[in-house]
Amino acid sequence: MYYQFYVYILKCHYGKLYTGFTNNLDRRLTEHQQGLNKSAFTYKRRPLALIFSQEFNDVFQAKSFERRIKKWSSKKKLALASGDYDKLRLLSICQNDTSSAFVSMDYVPKRIIE
Repeated sequence: MYYQFYVYILKCHYGKLYTGFTNNLDRRLTEHQQGLNKSAFTYKRRPLALIFSQEFNDVFQAKSFERRIKKWSSKKKLALASGDYDKLRLLSICQNDTSSAFVSMDYVPKRIIE
């Protein structure tokens, strides 16, 4: 038997993003739009627009991908949704000043100097 699972990103009213997982994308989008669950994140943020969906044949891969992108910034999610993979790669680089990408051998953190 062939199963389909989806990870999707909705753009809510006022620009907030919602990431979800389902086995029936059309049904789930209808549920979000109709506001069937008053305690749901999307209930007060309607109308909603589907900006990204990815189909999976394996439930574990789908759930793993959903968990990963739920931790992403909105900028990263928007880059994924628009297919801007160069921007997504740049946004994925650790950008804090203690990252190994920026630290030289003679680097001394500011909090140690003070």
